[in-house]
Amino acid sequence: MDSRAPEPPAQPDKAQAEAALAILRAWMAHAPESERLAFGLGAANLAGHNAPALSRDYPEDFTPDAAYKASMPDLQNGPASLIVGAKATIQHVGISNFRLPIRYLTRAGGEITLETSVTGTVSLEAGKKGINMSRIMRSFYAHADRQFSFGVAEAALEDYKRDLDSFDARIQLKLSWPQKVQSLRSGLSGWQYYDLALELLDQGGLRRRLLHLDYVYSSTCPCSLELSEHARQLRGQLATPHSQRSVARISVELRDTERLWFEDLIDLARRAVVTETQVMVKREDEQAFAELNAANPIFVEDAARSFCEALREEPRIGDFRVIASHQESLHSHDAVSLLTEGPLFAAQSLDPTLFVSLIHRG
Repeated sequence: MDSRAPEPPAQPDKAQAEAALAILRAWMAHAPESERLAFGLGAANLAGHNAPALSRDYPEDFTPDAAYKASMPDLQNGPASLIVGAKATIQHVGISNFRLPIRYLTRAGGEITLETSVTGTVSLEAGKKGINMSRIMRSFYAHADRQFSFGVAEAALEDYKRDLDSFDARIQLKLSWPQKVQSLRSGLSGWQYYDLALELLDQGGLRRRLLHLDYVYSSTCPCSLELSEHARQLRGQLATPHSQRSVARISVELRDTERLWFEDLIDLARRAVVTETQVMVKREDEQAFAELNAANPIFVEDAARSFCEALREEPRIGDFRVIASHQESLHSHDAVSLLTEGPLFAAQSLDPTLFVSLIHRG
């Protein structure tokens, strides 16, 4: 006995098509919505076979009214039966790299508008299908014109945490902060750009504000410096120590005390490791930079501890983390270090791309 389903006719006639449609309608009348949606069959498909042909022209003059909007399907706010996969809590769901201009105050009392990349997420309970992500974007647009930096994040977080009925939320603002710096000896000046990120965490009713800075500096290897001097003194052999562009990512928790300006954290990094890369350079500046590096050779361990010492002395900073990467000119690999203080940044596992991300792209 052949149990296979019969092959459909190559070209069904009208009577066969009407019979098949009747069977489909009977099934749809009782099938769960999730099963109908899986077949791409919504409520509109229950319409009779005499329904008018669909228009292929874009209706430029159509404006949906309130009743029409209310009739539109909203799958993300659908029942738990629509959840795909495990009914598990999601810690972060939202948008990443949504960009808009945001105004920031400078320490000198000025104001600057900078393109800012926004990541906004909320937690999602196990029994909820999803979130309406556009609400996160709308929250930022509602406040970006009249707030500054953390003020934007605070206001937007309050809005979309309430709108999305979530218990935890997170916002990160990434920007490139311009600051004019002087050359070492020539008197020239140029713009240095610092990758900054502001982060606002709201977990379990506890709110934390974080600031991240990528600080780029030159690191001269102390061992290589001594070996070069050894060759000069004992054999009269000219030798140069190796040095390289290096990056430290400094992440700090801001205490609820006096404001820590972006410029304050940059100055702190400069005091800790003085060999910041230069912008405008003439010959006298290049010579000065060589002298500055020779006076301040530094291993990657030294860099992490030097930043740590400076951070401990700043009363406006709570927990912190320092990640340093010396992108070696001697080796085909990098020298790296990671130092944390306080429980906020402590972690046993590391993102596999963590150190790779410490690249200064110019």
